[in-house]
Amino acid sequence: MSHPTQTPSSGPAAADRTALRADCGNCFGLCCVALPFAASADFAIGKGAGEPCRNLQSDFRCGIHSRLREEGFKGCTVYDCFGAGQKVSQLTFEGRDWRRHPGTASEMFAVLPTMRHLHELLWYLTEALTLPAARPVHGAVRRALRETERLTHGSASELMELDVAAHRDQVNQLLLRTSELIRARIPGKKKNRRGADLIGADLRGADLRGANLRGARLIAADLTRADLTAADLIGADFRDADLSAADLRGAIFLTQAQLAAAKGDAATRLPPSLTRPAHW
Repeated sequence: MSHPTQTPSSGPAAADRTALRADCGNCFGLCCVALPFAASADFAIGKGAGEPCRNLQSDFRCGIHSRLREEGFKGCTVYDCFGAGQKVSQLTFEGRDWRRHPGTASEMFAVLPTMRHLHELLWYLTEALTLPAARPVHGAVRRALRETERLTHGSASELMELDVAAHRDQVNQLLLRTSELIRARIPGKKKNRRGADLIGADLRGADLRGANLRGARLIAADLTRADLTAADLIGADFRDADLSAADLRGAIFLTQAQLAAAKGDAATRLPPSLTRPAHW
């Protein structure tokens, strides 16, 4: 992970979403063990689920954290658990790590993906509450936020039995409505490129204000100087996309991981809740 250490909070995420940012110092290196990856352009080696990465140290820190990209582990720098790792480590399993308590390992690794899904939803719901144009749904969003936060406090067995897809579908209806309210404020006809194949597309200087780019495949697309004000970016794949001088300040549902997967420069304009990746 490439995020600064943050102190987790126990309540629903505040506007700064501190509890939804990875705090590797309070995590048992879960993403380095639980998740499988294959040798590829993103990972110098492959490993199976539940197998510790060879770079994981005894203190659960990454031995090559400062040079992950140089060592061929770009995939690690774009993964974001949204703070799920520390919550599973410190709340669900009450600080019992999988090395000293090996009996917890299988459950701990199984819970991580579910917790990550829930924390990602908390990220989006919290953002929705910061958007004045979405005020008509804020009441429902607050209820969904409280319910999602409640689910994250369940036991390991409760989390493993949770139908996270069904809960995600319910929350997504609110996020879609939020998106519609925000994008409706942009005058004129908006582009609907939901799920579109835009791999390698030339979108230099494109007017994408209010566009629906949910799940769009923008791998290696050229978005130099594009205007993405009020564009819905949930699930958009920005791997190796060029965001140089693009305007992302008013984009909605953008994540740090999406930025980390892309290319950009000092002229790329970002929302205040996100930071410029170090490799730009």
